[in-house]
Amino acid sequence: MAGNQICAITIPILILCVASSAALAQTTKQPMSFINLSCRATLYRTLCVQSLSVYAASINRSPHRLTHTALLVSLAKAKSAKSYVSLMTKTKGLGRGDREALKDCLENIGAAEGRIRGSIQEMGLLGRASKREFQWHLSNVQTWVSAALTSENTCIDGLGEGGVSRNVNAKITPMLENAKQVTSNALALINKFVAPEY
Repeated sequence: MAGNQICAITIPILILCVASSAALAQTTKQPMSFINLSCRATLYRTLCVQSLSVYAASINRSPHRLTHTALLVSLAKAKSAKSYVSLMTKTKGLGRGDREALKDCLENIGAAEGRIRGSIQEMGLLGRASKREFQWHLSNVQTWVSAALTSENTCIDGLGEGGVSRNVNAKITPMLENAKQVTSNALALINKFVAPEY
């Protein structure tokens, strides 16, 4: 009799626990599905999913939060790249070609960082904008992120033109490529979600 009573109490609790776990798994799964689906629009899909998945809970299924987060990731990568290039310019024993290429690269990556930062500020204005203002702010975001991507590419191209030693190039280029790729992904996601339902 006592065993039946315990069973009668335990089974509903067990069912409740299983149902709660399933609901939690589904809640976690939905934002990741949204990120995976959204990242199909990007050139660097694996990197897109990898860099955004850690923010899945805060992104949820919001295109605005997705693109805003993608820009924050892009800004962080640009800042890291700029810091590293700046550090490399202070390296002793650099040749003239190395020093000039690094200086140009630093200017370009700095410009990219500024444009991404400006884009993030514009994104913050979208939620309060009228339909007309929305399109104007969104156009600014697209233009500035595209310009940031161009600056990052210019930096990489300058290092690969032969004036930079192989050693310096090997140290810097992977970081710059990573920054360029997350910026490219951010731009693709912004272009994907240009509809007013944003």
